[in-house]
Amino acid sequence: MKALVALILLVQLPIHKAVPAAPPAPLGCDDPESEAAAEVALNYINGQSHHGYKFALNRIEDIRVVPQGPNNDIIFLELDLLETTCPILSPTPLANCTVRSFAEHAVEGDCDVKLQKVDGILSVLASKCHSHADSSEDIRKVCPDCPLLARMNNTEVLETVSAALNDYNSKTTDSYLRLLEIGRAKIQYHPGHVIVTEFAVGATNCSAQEAKANVGACQLLPEDQSNFGFCTAVMVKAPTKDLQVDCQLYGHQVPAPDIPLLSWPGVTYAHPGQDTSAGLAPSAVGITNHNLGLFHNNPVASESSSSEILRSMLPAKSVAKRAVPEAAQHDKVPRPVGFVPPPPPCPGRIRYFDI
Repeated sequence: MKALVALILLVQLPIHKAVPAAPPAPLGCDDPESEAAAEVALNYINGQSHHGYKFALNRIEDIRVVPQGPNNDIIFLELDLLETTCPILSPTPLANCTVRSFAEHAVEGDCDVKLQKVDGILSVLASKCHSHADSSEDIRKVCPDCPLLARMNNTEVLETVSAALNDYNSKTTDSYLRLLEIGRAKIQYHPGHVIVTEFAVGATNCSAQEAKANVGACQLLPEDQSNFGFCTAVMVKAPTKDLQVDCQLYGHQVPAPDIPLLSWPGVTYAHPGQDTSAGLAPSAVGITNHNLGLFHNNPVASESSSSEILRSMLPAKSVAKRAVPEAAQHDKVPRPVGFVPPPPPCPGRIRYFDI
């Protein structure tokens, strides 16, 4: 009987089930952890880019964190970037690079980046980017008289670059410079006819004097002596004629061990049957800006399967922007006069301007 009573009392005892731990609050786009991930992603993107200019972060559009285990997370980022005035070859730190103003015909970059965070260490697994110049209509609304980006294979652009480089080489006592690529160009027709160009150059193994005898023998300096630079040129055709050229060489830079010279940013070498006399890679013909078009899987990342990375990245862009929590959308609780609800976690703040 005692055993039966004990059993009945035991059954009547309240059953306490373990309550699962609440999931961590989602990261906001302006949280320090999000900005740290964006900084790692941005350094990676600029490091992998081979043409044009460095990009700066304008806004974190979205962030998703997918836990993989203890101290192991996969992070998906959507970033809005803006082109700076620093060529990709420039040793100037990104923090010191100026973002091009809206009136200069800004170029925006959109990137999806997948990172992994293990024991607090962030590494990029894959990235997918593209860039585009702002529409001419938007520029005209703000600055009706501002010149727009011209196509890089425009006849007047090519003429200006060629004349500028010839002019510089005819006056310098240093190495003969060879054109690597045209960065951007603008043409103004009123009140004067002016062509403005920017282009990357490389020092060769010839002096400017030696090049006059046999320019075809002048080759870019070898990897252990390489010296790249950047030039700006302004050609005035009317009402008077004038040509101004300014070139800056950066000096020899030692590339990272995993970036061979042939794939260094901005360094374009001729392939059989490819004419690079105009400094244009086939992909740059007929365009106004170098596309950030970057799709890259990091071969040294801990997730080494490119196909797996690709599959996991593709859905990232299709995911709707993180919605404002329902409580914030349907908050019926009376608030004091002047109460300002907290901002949604994403997208984040705009650092420069919206395109």
